Amino acid sequence: MTEIDEMLRRVRNDLKNNSDQSTKQGAQRYFKEPITVYGVKTGVVNTIAKRYLPEVKRLHKQELFTLCETLYASDVMEEAFVASIWLPRFVQIFEKQDLRTFKHWLDRYINNWAKCDGFCNHTLGDFVEKYPETVQELKRWTMSPNRWVRRAAAVTLIVPAKHGKYLKDAFAIADNLLEDSDDMVQKGYGWLLKEESRTHQHEVFEYILAHRDVMPRTALRYAIELMPQDLRRQAMEKRKKEE
Repeated sequence: MTEIDEMLRRVRNDLKNNSDQSTKQGAQRYFKEPITVYGVKTGVVNTIAKRYLPEVKRLHKQELFTLCETLYASDVMEEAFVASIWLPRFVQIFEKQDLRTFKHWLDRYINNWAKCDGFCNHTLGDFVEKYPETVQELKRWTMSPNRWVRRAAAVTLIVPAKHGKYLKDAFAIADNLLEDSDDMVQKGYGWLLKEESRTHQHEVFEYILAHRDVMPRTALRYAIELMPQDLRRQAMEKRKKEE
């Protein structure tokens, strides 16, 4: 048994030993698609993942990627979360070509909003912060037939957007996703606009006014969530008349 196999065995045993039937039963209500879970509370998953970090830090990058891909490939929610907790700790060793690996994982293993956001908000977000030119690849992802890749194009920028970064790129991504029929994609780019509104309220509000006739209500409601009541009312005004 290799070192990676042994670590996987122990991580999985720890997760199974901390499973809770009520947590397992309650998890499905947050998802439209079927999910596979042990039933471990989020805080406990974090504790387990962090317990193994000293061992994970001793691995070579390819070993780390093999370990994380195995966890994503299992399709068990908590295993994906463990990988997504580990990966951002290693942004310093990421190389630009690693984006191909991350895109492969998105295409093949990410199959619900929680896995998507857990992977994108930090691992991919930190990657783009390190290699800002790769934001152009996110714009290409908006054309993917895979709903989770399209959502990833938006939610990868969530953390930088909170700090007012990538506004023009956020608008470009929203442009490409504007009339997307998938509600998970609509929520993704609406969330991105909401985070940009923290520091660019005027610009985001003007963008919404310019596009509200075609923007799905789901995306619109997400986008205006942090705005003052009078701006929210104004953004929804024409919408209400149409409805």
